[in-house]
Amino acid sequence: MDPARPFVALVGGEGWACELRAAELQALCHGVTVLVRQHSAIAGQLMAEESITINHESCGLWLELCGTAASWSLRFLLEPDADRGCEGAWSTQASPQLAMALQQLDCSGTSPV
Repeated sequence: MDPARPFVALVGGEGWACELRAAELQALCHGVTVLVRQHSAIAGQLMAEESITINHESCGLWLELCGTAASWSLRFLLEPDADRGCEGAWSTQASPQLAMALQQLDCSGTSPV
């Protein structure tokens, strides 16, 4: 990552993509980690057909994890500013893979959340 560049990462899904600034990338990494941990803590208490929705907001980035104990998806909304806003979602197949990839990504070099 080059913090001198205004956009340090490109995230995307089926039919969409969004460039993120360093603080936004860190907020995404942190927020997804928080949501996955919360889901893991609650998943054992859910019945098979029961669904749950968990939200997290930080640094102008709103995230949502929605699903069952066994399967969940992620959605986000980047609060619009003078330059741009962005909204996207990952499928139940892509969301766990995204969460694992973000855990392996070193977001610590970006601005604090």
